[in-house]
Amino acid sequence: MKKVVIIGGGVAGLTTGIIASKNCEVIILEKNNNLGKKILVTGNGKCNYFNDDFTSNHFYSENKELLNQIINNENVNKVKSFFNEIGIIPRIKDNYYYPYSNQAVSIQNTLISELNNNVKIYTNTIVEDVIKENNKYIIKTNNELYEADVVVLTTGSKAFYDDNNSDIGLSVAKSFNHEIIKMLPSLTPLKLVGNFFKEWNGIRCDSKISLYSNNKLIKEEVGELQLTNYGISGICTFQLSNQAIRLLDNKEDVEVSINFLDFLNINNYNEFNNYFNNRNNKLNNKTISELFDTILNYKLSNLLLKISKIDYNKKYNKLNNKEKEILCNNMINLKLKVILDNNNKEAQVCSGGIKIDSINLNTMESNNSKDLYFGGEILDITGDCGGYNLGFAFISGILIGNSIRGE
Repeated sequence: MKKVVIIGGGVAGLTTGIIASKNCEVIILEKNNNLGKKILVTGNGKCNYFNDDFTSNHFYSENKELLNQIINNENVNKVKSFFNEIGIIPRIKDNYYYPYSNQAVSIQNTLISELNNNVKIYTNTIVEDVIKENNKYIIKTNNELYEADVVVLTTGSKAFYDDNNSDIGLSVAKSFNHEIIKMLPSLTPLKLVGNFFKEWNGIRCDSKISLYSNNKLIKEEVGELQLTNYGISGICTFQLSNQAIRLLDNKEDVEVSINFLDFLNINNYNEFNNYFNNRNNKLNNKTISELFDTILNYKLSNLLLKISKIDYNKKYNKLNNKEKEILCNNMINLKLKVILDNNNKEAQVCSGGIKIDSINLNTMESNNSKDLYFGGEILDITGDCGGYNLGFAFISGILIGNSIRGE
């Protein structure tokens, strides 16, 4: 019976183990005290594990032209079949897949319970090196040596944990002549330059956020924005963070522009002035602060008035054109500089990793060394928020497991 050692017991590693263990002896080596630990923090504890709109448009890679080889309908169907086989019943909302229990622990427990008697699990195990001798792999850990016919590296990244033990997968890949794209935080809050963030900390608001690099528009997102004491967070921020962090790491100037009134379809001065002139007339000439009641959080509207140096007790029809322009600009085009903050613990995933042009994307096997496989976040394939990264972990685990079994 073929002996397989899987290094990393996350979604990709567990999925590989479930499939490969049907006719192979499998060992899972995990650095934490439990398997699938990171699953528990996904989707705010509800585990958004897949998406009905699962296409390569939602993924990033330095070799983006290769993504369709793995992110395709055939592999999406394999994942859905796998979910059905192991008994995961989805609750689908706006294309997002959650377990019907709304508990991430359900996914964790299901995957672990599917591991059969051919699987040996060793937690709190730190892998220190992997070498190949006489067509066998030797895995050195903090506890003992393991010998394997097949090695699977699903070690993830520093996201959430930010520990050096996550680097072992990259170190092993380098030792087998794989090129690495620098790994950086992704799906993460953005740190901004400003002196008023304590005043908007904790506010949530529907907004449009635009990402600029050297004054060129890169990407826009609309959704709930979370304002923090260091800048911004929330899903729409996360969707911009991959490109923002990469640009910053490349020494580019990066800004975000926030339109707090996008939900009113206000995108220029004329639309702004017409709307608030009409609202002012309708509401019997209330104060500016009162005009924003029921539109924006009062703390936010008063802060924007303060930044604009406008007395919130003033009437809108008493503002001169210059004051209206300044207020409009801060309401619909508040530009703030983004600064690099390599805080992996705040990131849901990391972008970058092993270049995929050195991987057989039909099997996830290394082109440089037979029976060496890579899956999940260790590869230079990063998805948007919405179940894409866990979805890719499932796909890669299924492909690896099937390849090991000879299917």
